[in-house]
Amino acid sequence: MSHHARSVDPTFTARKRSMTEVLRRVAVFLRPYPWLALGTLVAAVLSLLSSLAFPKLTQFAIDNVITKSRGDLLAPVMLGLIGAFFLRDVFSGLRILINNQLEQNVILDMRRAVYARLQRLPVNYFDQRASGDLMTRVIEDVNSVERVLIDGLEQGVVAILSIVGVAAFLFHINVTLALVAMSPIPVLAGGAMWYTLTAHRRYRRQREASSAMNALLMDNLQGVRQIKAFSREAHEDERFTERAGDLRRASLSIMRVWALYGPGMGFAGAVGFALVLWVGGSFVIAGKMTAGQLVGFLFFLHMFYAPVGALHALNQMLQSARAAGERVFDILDTTEERAGSQRIEPLRTPVRGEVSYENVGFDYSTDKPALRNVTLHARPGEMIALVGPTGAGKSTLVNLLPAFYETTSGTIRIDGQDISRVTLPSLREQISVVSQEPFLFNGTIRENILYGKLNATEEELITASRAANCHDFIARLSEGYDTRVGERGVKLSVGEKQRVSIARALLKNSPILILDEATASVDTATERLIQEALERLMAGRTSFVIAHRLSTIRSADQILVLRHGQIIERGRHDELMSASGLYAKLARIQGATFIEEGFEMLETAT
Repeated sequence: MSHHARSVDPTFTARKRSMTEVLRRVAVFLRPYPWLALGTLVAAVLSLLSSLAFPKLTQFAIDNVITKSRGDLLAPVMLGLIGAFFLRDVFSGLRILINNQLEQNVILDMRRAVYARLQRLPVNYFDQRASGDLMTRVIEDVNSVERVLIDGLEQGVVAILSIVGVAAFLFHINVTLALVAMSPIPVLAGGAMWYTLTAHRRYRRQREASSAMNALLMDNLQGVRQIKAFSREAHEDERFTERAGDLRRASLSIMRVWALYGPGMGFAGAVGFALVLWVGGSFVIAGKMTAGQLVGFLFFLHMFYAPVGALHALNQMLQSARAAGERVFDILDTTEERAGSQRIEPLRTPVRGEVSYENVGFDYSTDKPALRNVTLHARPGEMIALVGPTGAGKSTLVNLLPAFYETTSGTIRIDGQDISRVTLPSLREQISVVSQEPFLFNGTIRENILYGKLNATEEELITASRAANCHDFIARLSEGYDTRVGERGVKLSVGEKQRVSIARALLKNSPILILDEATASVDTATERLIQEALERLMAGRTSFVIAHRLSTIRSADQILVLRHGQIIERGRHDELMSASGLYAKLARIQGATFIEEGFEMLETAT
């Protein structure tokens, strides 16, 4: 099947979004699980409160037990300390269990939402994006967004509560030391502000570089036979090295900044700790506070600076999630195929199969129209053959019928009903498509045929397979219909894949058929089997056949000759031969196996 040339950007850039917008959009996925979210926070807070007993018990042990030689109090205080640690870790384990449940639920919901939207986007969305890029968004980017939702929410809330709660203890113990402890805060806040304002572009480059590498990897895995056929392994090594190098450089750019930011913030906190020990030590020497009070204060101080450090790590997570969130929401915000428009009518059944195009035009881009003023009328059960050189618009014309693309102008009707007002499921249910290069899913032969009718019986399956001339070769396989076909059906020959795809179309049993003539690149015996199967498939159906060989369309009810997006000749074979136009010249050319070859010969001759 010929396709209009379109460039694919493997790293299609998503719209920039603010951190507030990303967080607000992500938070929507928490709504179904309020109790899990609350349970995570409660367990985290209880674990924090249990930790707060440690400094106070340590202070008491030093000042009232060890210093005063109260051996009778040592065991109870230590048991209390062990009990506090036990409660801390029990609540921490409970938090992890609840958090993991919440995390996996949200990941599932986000992936389902993104995948469901992808399934309902128009075909031209995929024309502009590489599959590897979309896979990165569904897998890696969803994980990054989810982390900030689950881990970020919990860590952020607990860190803020810790900072506020511990600060209150610090000021309660000693106001002067508390003020000294707060001295690094301006530096920590300034560093966080600088990192936040500069990090986004670095994470964006990393996400785009990762997508570009994954897109190349997927492309090369699917095209490995072509790579080997042209001995281009070394060339592909260089291309992959270049993409992987871009990802390496983008990642190192992030790590270099973090290598300054992380330790720098840690050093600021350490300076604060040292200043407190300095001033507090002088207080102990002067008798203004006890050693136990100073040790307790230092433990509280550690509990103050630790969540501050956690907020810095959370900031890094937020910037990564922001870049990933933009790419995830690019998918979720893309409008579905004519969603919410005038497509509100079901296609009336039973469908007779009368199809008409009325002055239909279509443009892939404004500078190059693909179809212009196409008008045709197919009566129920007729075979319409489309003939023309590569790029004439044959594939585009048939792709408009199941609304893979929307017409730029004009109207297409089925049984008199304007398909632009018809719901897409009801429209596509009545149309079967068999392409020149059949696509089989990486499953069993049975699963691939049943794709035409998921609830078909075994008898219906075998009947369709016999009609498609594929039952015999399937029966000879060791696992029969349960044989796995491999990725894109790689374990089957071209002819076998084509007959399986015909069986799938027969099982669907739609009144309208789009057929990209499927007998190219097969031997004569296989071509005969496929042709017999196609004749059974077309019987009683309105068929649009993209013809590659004139021998297969002599019996067509109408032959449409396309050139530059327009129908320049139409009629039956005999009528077109009598008209002595382009079709007649094409039919008289000797040595052209395929129609496209004939057009090339005519172009060369003129």
